[in-house]
Amino acid sequence: MSNTVAVSPVRVAVVQFDPQVGIHHQPKNLENSLHLAQEAVTNRANLIVLPELANTGYLFASRQDAYLHAESIPEGPSTQAWIDFAAHHQVYLVAGLAERDGMQLFDTAVLLGPDGFIGKYRKAHLWHREKLWFTPGNLGFPVFETPIGRIGLMICWDIWFPEVPRLLTQQGADIICSLNNWVWTPPPLFDEAGKCMASYLTMTAAHVNNVFIAAANRIGEEQGERYLGCSLIAGTHGWPIGEVAPADSQTIIYADIDLSTARSAPIWNSLNDLQRDRRTDLYDEMLGYRQHPCLPR
Repeated sequence: MSNTVAVSPVRVAVVQFDPQVGIHHQPKNLENSLHLAQEAVTNRANLIVLPELANTGYLFASRQDAYLHAESIPEGPSTQAWIDFAAHHQVYLVAGLAERDGMQLFDTAVLLGPDGFIGKYRKAHLWHREKLWFTPGNLGFPVFETPIGRIGLMICWDIWFPEVPRLLTQQGADIICSLNNWVWTPPPLFDEAGKCMASYLTMTAAHVNNVFIAAANRIGEEQGERYLGCSLIAGTHGWPIGEVAPADSQTIIYADIDLSTARSAPIWNSLNDLQRDRRTDLYDEMLGYRQHPCLPR
């Protein structure tokens, strides 16, 4: 934090752990998520971010298997447990799960706070076999107003689409919580600094949009698939605040930030300003996006 008084001080925690697929693993996955969230609270975090599909694991055997892992939101048992946790500790919690809505399934992130359920985001860009069981998200890219600031959500493969963080920040997001199951990508998987490509995409998105991004990934192996770790919290300047998590360790990364600083104009010199320099005469300011309730229809 700077020496000035913080307007919206937040201690962010991104949780990196190893949820395993399988109905018999679900109680343990949920227990682990709550145990690690409790550790974050003990270390004074008040915004806690869990990975994508934190209560189920990732590699479902079939659509029917995914359906059996899924639950309704907010009535489902995992969401209710996370709601109770956030209310009891008076914190904000973001978590990923498989959502069942009628016969449709969604890869969903929920935002919960001291007063209960705040909102959800359904993953817009589906990766690989996710397309065989999940429906692409239909809620757009919402930004949620909270007492600590404006919070946007995105999930994993979304970071490869620069439109997502751009649209979230154009709607005023102070921080984007990125929930991930980043898998091994074409080699090299890591550079000499230990970062993966998703690390750099996260840093770049934070840099070019003047926004904080808290990215929680998972670790471990599942049915032969390996996950990359590399969770991080990127500052508005793009660089990680503190460390980037290793590839194979359960850990929690923390950052003390003032969310209000994301609202300052990113003027780097007397002639360049990121927002002012956008050529909205050549492309639409919101890239054609019209789902935010504050925008005219």
